[in-house]
Amino acid sequence: MDTPHPHLIPLPQIPDERGNLSFFEYPSQIPFEIQRTYWIYDIPGGATKGHAFKKQQEFIVALSGSFELVLHDGAAEKTLTLNRPNFGALVPKMCWRTLKNISTNTVVLVVSDSLYDENDYVRTFDAFLTLHSNA
Repeated sequence: MDTPHPHLIPLPQIPDERGNLSFFEYPSQIPFEIQRTYWIYDIPGGATKGHAFKKQQEFIVALSGSFELVLHDGAAEKTLTLNRPNFGALVPKMCWRTLKNISTNTVVLVVSDSLYDENDYVRTFDAFLTLHSNA
């Protein structure tokens, strides 16, 4: 199976005067079964977070607040703005991701197709580029 390209996926939105509801499901909105879910919050102002995964792919949603998701596939860079909870970003394996310009009180939801594995992380951009050049 081809590796998908990073892109935004619109999520269903059920409007109601009491508040909206959105959701995602496999395989309707995301192309993988969820093995792990985590969220990032209380992010200090000016912080950036970046890494890649060798095998894992993720789906990322801004539940609250906003941020830019800068994605690099080893050859080109793309920036997606996540600022609505009814859109998520598909991030395939071996795609460097950096969260930046994170607004106050942002909550980032991440779902993954893999359980936590420290050995799957690529922690520096130089190591990421080396892995790409050796592929």
